[in-house]
Amino acid sequence: MQLPHGITLFERGWLSSNNILIRGRHSCALIDSGYATHAQQTLTLVANALQGRPLDLLLNTHLHSDHCGGNAALQAHYPQLQTWIPPGHARHVHPWNPVALSYAPTGQICPPFGYSATLQPNTEIALGDQLWQIHAAPGHDPHSVILFEPRNSLLISADALWENGFGVVFPELDGLAAFTEVAHTLDLIEGLAPHIVIPGHGAAFSDVADALALARRRLDSFVQAPDKHLRHAARVLLKFKLLEVQRIPLDGLLQWAQATQLLHQVYHACGPADQPFQAWLLAMVNELVRSGAASRDQQNVYNDSTAAR
Repeated sequence: MQLPHGITLFERGWLSSNNILIRGRHSCALIDSGYATHAQQTLTLVANALQGRPLDLLLNTHLHSDHCGGNAALQAHYPQLQTWIPPGHARHVHPWNPVALSYAPTGQICPPFGYSATLQPNTEIALGDQLWQIHAAPGHDPHSVILFEPRNSLLISADALWENGFGVVFPELDGLAAFTEVAHTLDLIEGLAPHIVIPGHGAAFSDVADALALARRRLDSFVQAPDKHLRHAARVLLKFKLLEVQRIPLDGLLQWAQATQLLHQVYHACGPADQPFQAWLLAMVNELVRSGAASRDQQNVYNDSTAAR
């Protein structure tokens, strides 16, 4: 899809979020920085696209590890870089609190980074040569923001809306009702009426009505069966770990899961009372295998359907 002049989308897959580079006459900005293990690749992509220009501004739509894991590397490479983050978690960035920022509970990594300012909803920020609106977009993450550029009717939707759904509603895993917030954010996006959406994962798309309809159907299915969402979240956490390591001994995966607080929360919320945690976890792994998202043999679990070797 053709994006407006000066905007480059680095479509990264699922372990790393997409990165959006916006180049203007006087400054260059990057939105989201991917996962920590992909930080060097992020640096290379950005440097090649900038062709010697400095990176002036880094924005994070929210502070999940796959959206800000490259922050520290970018800050080290571009000493004058300013970093703007949503205000909700700023107090946990300085001083650094990996528990409150979700990295410890999810069993994920994110090198500590600093920030310069916060992205206040209902204000505007200059990116490239245009003014972008900052909108609060709670649901997937209670502190997430989305960015809208009205001149080109372009929305950077983070994980609030993908072409095929939206991100796990993480507050629900903590027992906090947030499906209504997802619905309100979808209504907000519909009201903005973007012509083009650049999501946090996947390709840019223009059929926004169909994406919203699919997202609402998915949301309704979770509202009707909250356990379905919880099991989906467990599989997502396991799949993320497989994306990170590609191959892991089954015992190692079980050991990692045993130390991952959020998986225990999900288990206690939806696991059968007579099924031990380890058995429930193996059931989640086998669901990934049946769906084609993983494969396994007696010793190892593999990302995707890579055959055991």
